[in-house]
Amino acid sequence: MHMLDPQDISLTALRSLWGGAPARLGEGALARVRASAEAVARIVASGETVYGINTGFGLLAQERIPQDRLTELQRNLILSHSCGLGEPSPRRVVRLMILLKLLGLGRGHSGVRIEVVDALQALVDADAMPVIPSQGSVGASGDLAPLAHMTAALMGFGWIELGEERLPAAAALQRMGRTPLELGPKEGLALINGTQFSTALALDALFQAERVFGAALGAGALSVDALKGSVKPFDPRISALRGQPGQEQVAAEIARLLDGSDIVASHHRCGRVQDPYSFRCQPQVMGASLDLLNNAARTLTIEAAAVTDNPIVFEDEDSAISGGNFHAQPVAFAADTITMALCEVASLSERRISVLVDPKMSGLPAFLTDDGGVNSGLMIPQVTAAALVAENRSLAFPASVDSIPTSAGQEDHVSMAPIAARKAASVARNAAGVVAVELITAAQGVDYHAPLTTSPALAGLHGRVRGISPHLEADRYWADEMAALQSAVLDGKMHDAFLLEA
Repeated sequence: MHMLDPQDISLTALRSLWGGAPARLGEGALARVRASAEAVARIVASGETVYGINTGFGLLAQERIPQDRLTELQRNLILSHSCGLGEPSPRRVVRLMILLKLLGLGRGHSGVRIEVVDALQALVDADAMPVIPSQGSVGASGDLAPLAHMTAALMGFGWIELGEERLPAAAALQRMGRTPLELGPKEGLALINGTQFSTALALDALFQAERVFGAALGAGALSVDALKGSVKPFDPRISALRGQPGQEQVAAEIARLLDGSDIVASHHRCGRVQDPYSFRCQPQVMGASLDLLNNAARTLTIEAAAVTDNPIVFEDEDSAISGGNFHAQPVAFAADTITMALCEVASLSERRISVLVDPKMSGLPAFLTDDGGVNSGLMIPQVTAAALVAENRSLAFPASVDSIPTSAGQEDHVSMAPIAARKAASVARNAAGVVAVELITAAQGVDYHAPLTTSPALAGLHGRVRGISPHLEADRYWADEMAALQSAVLDGKMHDAFLLEA
């Protein structure tokens, strides 16, 4: 069991949570939750007017709510905000969202009772995931609709997936031995204000991007060997003179992957000076993408345990201050940069595929088939890769610059973070498909150099590819093995533990 400390969260821990590791808040966090709840109780008892505790919401913030209607206020808040549309969010994203909400509450500035934390924890422990529509949040005032659906499930409204079964939330809670949660003052607002949905979506895209990037490095190195390309561009002295950290790291990784290749040794003094940019400039392009991904990782690691609800409770002085930490602009920018980075990873990969299937560029048989004409070889898989790259480009317009006012102008600038994050996840899947095609293409190209062999590191990658997609002898049905390789990329089975750093 991973004991979560919101004051000390790491990208490694978040990656583990995304992967399904069991977790709960540690005792220090629970103590802070209790102290914050006691502060809210004292504020209510004092009769002071405080936004979200005893007032309406948004443009209705000037409406004072009598104490005997505070429970009704919170209940109506959740029901009115449970208005999402679209396909249900992936279970892994919902689970991560709940854990991020626990981390935020565990900072002790949200004013919820320990019963709320227990209710959220019970969902995680039972693998009972509320059905969260994927559309409806603009990423400001928090991810209101998605988090409202999460909270409504705790109250017995909506739907919960319990194991493989989708049940009405009330029935699922009963099966879990739980009673519907009744919210106290501030608790509804604390639960639906926050960036946890956007951040979970963005982290999901980031960790997929990490796997795509690692696989693309391997595919790119294998393609260099298939082309009998030069290894000189990966000389560390070149990248050191520029000083960009991602470039240096990528150059070192590709050089490592190619080390010991008989194919490289066979053309050591061939006189070839320059390869196409998609081969030669991998450190520069992939390195720049890596720097973007690492920057996004830093932003999202900070956001994962941030206090992003409103108002924020300061228990040492029994005050609650209304601010704007719920605005998800940092998450939106991070998600858009993930998209940009992956667009370039996929674009570069497709160009290498194109070179390898072109006999004028590669010196290999056209479309990497021996019986061209009767066989089309890898002609149309390259077209599929081109289609995915084109689709990625259409998704690359940054959602983060496309604000639209909501709530009668009270919320007059919003982040669109969840839209940016959903696009990033789509681009990650497309990029994985492109890299899958490159892996097939590069493995086929390397086969033409037999009996010369690739490096020990790349031989392992080549073997994993061949375990899914055998050597091409004659045309065959491609779709299943391409999809299987795409899934293998996204599952992390096509790279050697190349991890981002926050």
